[in-house]
Amino acid sequence: MKRITGFSVWIVVLILSTAACKESKMIGTGNTATLPANISLNGKLFTSLFQQKAAEYRALCLQGYNIARYRIENYKPKTNKKLAIITDIDETLLDNSPYAVHQAYLGKEFESASWYNWTSMAMADTMPGAGAFLHFCASKNVEVFYVTNRDEKERENTILNLKKLGLPYADGTHMLTRQTTSTKEPRRQYVMKDHEVILLMGDNLADFSALFEKKNMEDRSRQVNSFSAEFGDRFIVFPNSNYGDWEGSLYNYKYNLSQAQKDSVMKSVLKSY
Repeated sequence: MKRITGFSVWIVVLILSTAACKESKMIGTGNTATLPANISLNGKLFTSLFQQKAAEYRALCLQGYNIARYRIENYKPKTNKKLAIITDIDETLLDNSPYAVHQAYLGKEFESASWYNWTSMAMADTMPGAGAFLHFCASKNVEVFYVTNRDEKERENTILNLKKLGLPYADGTHMLTRQTTSTKEPRRQYVMKDHEVILLMGDNLADFSALFEKKNMEDRSRQVNSFSAEFGDRFIVFPNSNYGDWEGSLYNYKYNLSQAQKDSVMKSVLKSY
């Protein structure tokens, strides 16, 4: 048996390490890309995997729609106005996790140009249970207003996407896109002017009240506590660990920070032992 020297062992380790590094660049789709090493990008793959494959995620979505259905079935109108619900679209009705995965494979975060390209395809699928719930609303003559922060230029393709999925009220009247500001409060008030709104649905706290907008982490938590009776009653929240104000509040909504800077902030607020 030949004697194995320390130098030989070092060479073997170096070769194996190099091979492992090369392997980490291979993506399961058959494409070659650099696997993101930072939290803000690599995390998108992990959270997208949960959104796409976890039965628990499906259960959470169904739970949200079931609660909303129960609320509508047992709602007693207080006025003579037409009944309606207000709902967000992205990660409340439509699943955009394929976009997050696509961007992460490219080593990129959200970009307006690539996002517009994604929405122009009108190929996002519904979240589990969304279609059945919206058709239930229509069967009860409860109008559905889609209050989204997609831009006006995305209106046509967003309506097309909803129509492809056979969703009700997919028309210009019920689609309220972002105009000059991202706050949804004026659009909510517009709907409430002529409709009695039973409930609101969303994945982001700002989908429910302007009081949640642009608040830091601590203030957001305090506001949630103050609205605790509304959740599961008038406010139906859906899970979204991929993006949202929960992330923006970590670094005070400074979205222009580098990935390394965002990672540093995230690590600084994480608990460990």
